[in-house]
Amino acid sequence: MSAFWKLHRMALGLGLVSALVYAFQAHALEREQTLILWASFGILFAAYLYFIQREKLNFRFLLGLGIGFRLLFLCADPFLSQDFYRFIWDGLLIWEGYSPYQFSPNELMAMPDFQLPMAQELYEGMGTLSAKHFSNYPPLNQLIFALSVALGGKTYWGSIIAMRILILGADIGTLYFGRKLLRLLNIAPYQAFWYFLNPLVIMELSGNLHFEGIMIFFFCLALYSIQSGHWIRGSLAYASSISLKLVPLLFMPLWLRYFKSKHLFWFYAFIGGFVLLSLLPLYSPEFLEHYQETISLWFGNFRFNAGLYSFVEYWVTEYSNLPAWKFIKVYGQWVPVATIVLALLLALLRKNEEMPVLIRSCLYLLSFYFFISTTVHPWYLCFLVFLGSFTSYRFPIGWSALVILSYAAYARENFSESTTLLGIEYFLVIGLFVYEFLNLKKPKLRLWKK
Repeated sequence: MSAFWKLHRMALGLGLVSALVYAFQAHALEREQTLILWASFGILFAAYLYFIQREKLNFRFLLGLGIGFRLLFLCADPFLSQDFYRFIWDGLLIWEGYSPYQFSPNELMAMPDFQLPMAQELYEGMGTLSAKHFSNYPPLNQLIFALSVALGGKTYWGSIIAMRILILGADIGTLYFGRKLLRLLNIAPYQAFWYFLNPLVIMELSGNLHFEGIMIFFFCLALYSIQSGHWIRGSLAYASSISLKLVPLLFMPLWLRYFKSKHLFWFYAFIGGFVLLSLLPLYSPEFLEHYQETISLWFGNFRFNAGLYSFVEYWVTEYSNLPAWKFIKVYGQWVPVATIVLALLLALLRKNEEMPVLIRSCLYLLSFYFFISTTVHPWYLCFLVFLGSFTSYRFPIGWSALVILSYAAYARENFSESTTLLGIEYFLVIGLFVYEFLNLKKPKLRLWKK
C-alpha cells in the first residue's frame, strides 16, 4: 500500500481534487457563474491530461475515476442545461398516450382536459423556446425517455436518476467496445480514456443529461461489430445510433468503398429498415410535417457558438442591406448541401476500405459540419472527442476544453455571445486542426502489441 501511494500519490491527489470539483459543480455551481465555471473546468482538464499521460496503463484506477466522477452527479439537478425538463415531458407524454411529435407543449397546456404529472413544473422548466416547438428528438431517443420515466416511477428525481444510470451504462459500454476496437486496429487501448475521462463528456452527458452518450455507444458498437466481421449486428447498432441522434446519417456515404456491393446494399437496407421500424410506435399523420419543421429551425433560425457563420454574418450585414434574420435562413439552407458535397468527396476520393481511414474521414466530415454550423452546443463535441480517440488528432481534445468559453453567453444580457471569446475559440481550434492536418496526413499511432 505504501509503495502504491509513493508511485501514484500525485494521481490520487488529483483524483480527490477532481472529485471535489465535480461535486461542487453538481451541487453548488450555477451556469451564470462564468469565471468559477471556467476555473473549475480548467482544474478538471489539467488533471485529465495528467491521468492520461501518467496513469494510462492503470486501467482499474482510470475506470474507477471515470465511474466515480459520474456518480457524483447522480442525485443532482443538471446545472448547465434545462433540456432534461423536455426529456421527462416527452417520456410522460408517451405513457399518457400522446405523441411528442403531434402537439407542442404550448398547445397541450392550452387544452382544458390535458393532464400530465408535473405538467406545470416541467412546462416552466423547459423554457419558452422549447415549449413553443414540437419535439425534435428521434424515435429511439423518445422511447428511452419513456423508459427512464417508467424506471423512475414517473417522478422527477426518479426520472433523472434513471437517465443518469442509462447514460453511465452507455459510457461504460463505449469504453468496453472502444478498447476492443482499438485492439483490433492494433492501437493502444488506453486511448479510449481520452473519451471516458474527458471533463466535457462527464459534465455534459452524466451531469447535464444529454443522450449523445447512448448514441456514441451504439455507434461504437457498430464500428466494432463491423470490424470484427459481424456487419448485420453492426448495421442494427448503426441504425440505433441514428434513431437516437441523426448525426451518424452524415457518415452514410463514407461506407461506399468499405463493403463489397452485395453487402453494401444489405448494410444500407438493414439500417433504413430498422430506422423506419423505429418510427412506427410514435408515428402520426402530422409526424413528417412537424418533425421537418422543427429540424429546419436548427439550420435557419437558431444560432449559438457558430464559428464561420458569425464571421460571414458580420461582413454580410455590415456591408449589405440584408438583415441577420434573413441571412441565417439563406445560410442555413447551404449548410446541409455543403456537408453532403464534402461527404461524397470523402467517400469517392479517400481509401475508406480500412477502418482507421474511415474513422478519420468521419472526423474530418463532422469537424467541417461543426465549423460551418449555426449552432454548436458544447455537448455536440463529445462525438468528436470519441472519433479523435481512434486517431492521433488532438484538436477535438483542445476544442472540448475551449468550448467552455461559450457558456459566458448565459451570464450576459439576453444571452448575447462575446465575439472576442468566439474568435479566440475558433481561431485556436481551426489553427490546431490545420496544423495537425498538415503534419499528420499519415498519423502514426502508438501501436499496441498483443
